[in-house]
Amino acid sequence: MKFDEVKEELLRNKKTWLVTGVAGFIGSNLAEALLKLNQKVIGLDNFSTGYQHNIEDIKNNVTSQQWRSFSFTEGDIKDYETCYEITKGVDIILHQAALGSVPRSINDPITSNLSNVTGFLNMLTAAKNNGVKRFVYASSSSVYGDSMELPKVEERTGNLLSPYAVTKMTNELYGGVFYKTYGLETIGIRYFNVFGKRQNPNGAYAAVIPKWLSSLINNEDVFINGDGETSRDFTYIENVIQSNILCGTTTTKEAYGEVFNGGIGGRLTLNKLYSSISRELKENLENFVTKEPVYREFRAGDIRHSNANIDKLKKATQYEPTHDIDMGLHESIKWYIENLKQVSE
Repeated sequence: MKFDEVKEELLRNKKTWLVTGVAGFIGSNLAEALLKLNQKVIGLDNFSTGYQHNIEDIKNNVTSQQWRSFSFTEGDIKDYETCYEITKGVDIILHQAALGSVPRSINDPITSNLSNVTGFLNMLTAAKNNGVKRFVYASSSSVYGDSMELPKVEERTGNLLSPYAVTKMTNELYGGVFYKTYGLETIGIRYFNVFGKRQNPNGAYAAVIPKWLSSLINNEDVFINGDGETSRDFTYIENVIQSNILCGTTTTKEAYGEVFNGGIGGRLTLNKLYSSISRELKENLENFVTKEPVYREFRAGDIRHSNANIDKLKKATQYEPTHDIDMGLHESIKWYIENLKQVSE
């Protein structure tokens, strides 16, 4: 497997990686994985949606020697000087910092644009000015908009349905231009409903899997938007770690300036997801009682179906997902049962 070869190579050769949004769900998992490969990791976060306890959790999961290769700066990508200082001496950037959530962007498009477009451009420009070699960034499956085609193919998108989708499409346009104009090796990954440990279950913009897990573990009602037949390509965090590291290290020049689907190439309806979660919890929690979900209105700006064609990413990087949704749910549920109090604080 290509990823195993890359990990062996990284263990032999230390590089300097910058992970923005490092106190968040995806960023903290990326930083932990890199530290375990004995890499030097610089982290940046402003704690707008990230948490100090995620940083502490990284520390608890790596050796003391690996932890010494981590440095953290509290700062905001909306400030160019912060971006410029943090990118000095960096080999590879994994840019995760953003304000996520379609509903959040609909409620407050200006703030989403400041982080996701202005902040993104600041990071790109700082990377270019400091001679950073590789810039891997998080895009989103929301850029497919109202396209009915399944599975989703990178070159064919529909009409955008939310300000959040506009910001991510803008990132992709800037990424392509910065490669063509300045030679910065940009690669975008369109995330498809990522889930796993450390994903926050609280707040109005919480993702569906941690929110449902928290509600069911606490015997609270679970709400499904629409009829439950909406489907998603739920992608476990380990697959996202693999795609980022492969994109960060690939020598395939055809990948530069491009964007790739980062999913597993399948899809599950919300109704089936609810059944799977309930079944897993019943097997792992004593006295767990299955309850019926509560259905409510469809959510504004939501895509009806999402399913990634991952052939392009496979061809460019030899990406091969290691965890299907059932494996990911099994690992996630074990983690949430043990850590729900911590992640909810």
